[in-house]
Amino acid sequence: MTDRPHVVVINRWRERYAEFTSYIDHAENRVSYVTTEVGTGSVPSQAHEVVLVPATDDLDRVRTEVRALAARHGAPAAIVALKEDDLLVGAALREEWDVPGPRQPSQIVFRDKYVMCRAVADAGLDVPAFAAATDTAAVLAFGADAGWPVIVKPRTGSSSAGVVRVDGPEDVTGLDLDSEPMLVQAFVEAPISHVDGVFDGQRLLAWRASRYLNTCLGFRGGTFLGSVEIDDPEVNAAIDLAATAYLGALSPGRATVFHLELFLDRAPDGSTVCRFLECGARVGGAEIPFLWREVHGYDLMHAAWQLQLDRPVPPVPQAAAAPSAAEEVAGWMLMPAPAERPCRITESTSMTGRARGPYAEVVLHPGEVLPDADAYYEHVGGRFRFRAADGAATEAAITATATDFRVRAEPLALSTTNA
Repeated sequence: MTDRPHVVVINRWRERYAEFTSYIDHAENRVSYVTTEVGTGSVPSQAHEVVLVPATDDLDRVRTEVRALAARHGAPAAIVALKEDDLLVGAALREEWDVPGPRQPSQIVFRDKYVMCRAVADAGLDVPAFAAATDTAAVLAFGADAGWPVIVKPRTGSSSAGVVRVDGPEDVTGLDLDSEPMLVQAFVEAPISHVDGVFDGQRLLAWRASRYLNTCLGFRGGTFLGSVEIDDPEVNAAIDLAATAYLGALSPGRATVFHLELFLDRAPDGSTVCRFLECGARVGGAEIPFLWREVHGYDLMHAAWQLQLDRPVPPVPQAAAAPSAAEEVAGWMLMPAPAERPCRITESTSMTGRARGPYAEVVLHPGEVLPDADAYYEHVGGRFRFRAADGAATEAAITATATDFRVRAEPLALSTTNA
């Protein structure tokens, strides 16, 4: 044992979404990592110890490994878990070891979608009708009252896993409502946007709003998923007010990074109408962390790290605080996996260097394996990042890339690359 603090990081990313060595000195601290096999790709070589687990959201298994690490290296002085599915694991372990950072009550409201929608509704804010989908009778009664179609989804799900559109009573009997707690919501026919940034407990310190090209649910069905930052000042002004109100209802007086999704529509007078969809107390996925570092000059992951240690977030430069007409407009695009994961890539095309193309990409080469890993938006057919003078140019580059990109793969037996 030494007097160097022992910090435990729970991680499942292969990609360097978080720049761990920039956030903490690995020589002055003993930094241990509890990670999946796939996640070792982003674990720094300076790690004090690395422990593998099949899944980082398995609280019992992770708890056992953290206790063993503590026996070898001393009680944790801090525990960090940045991935959405790991937030409650990190919170539970902080309570057990009495270390700084968010506890379970402040995280439940961002993970349980029923609790989340209840908090927004209780604040008098606009949220589509919702109810707990406890059984088929509850879904049928909700649909009869709210109208069909409805959306049924896991209360603590992520990446649109398990989300089902139910078009009528005849489809309810086929739902799995017993495997995990479920939520039923009114279907809203309106475009979905996402807002990412940092909330200080009262106001937005840094934020950008983006509109989706296609939908997250559609991505699971095989369509590309894209996103373009909104550069309309009037729309952004409405989003600023709505996002501040939603975050105030979910995290009153407590700072958090956030990934908020909302419906955007137009009122009869042409003004922008925002309706709440859901919100996570974490950095947005896909290419969002990279766009913030590379285009906006601010590291949202560093802010999330600091908040999990109950420390102030890094200072926000003025250019990153809010959308500005003088800045570039960023966007990203994901192509779905070309075959059932895990699969071996047989063909792929680079899209960088084109007149209307991405400035950065992550494309696997022939022979590389796309794993069946839990970080769903990381392990896809291709990931691309864009920047341009305005939203129209960014969207044009995304659609051109989606049209021209090619990737093929052959399936592998699950037993060869189980992540």
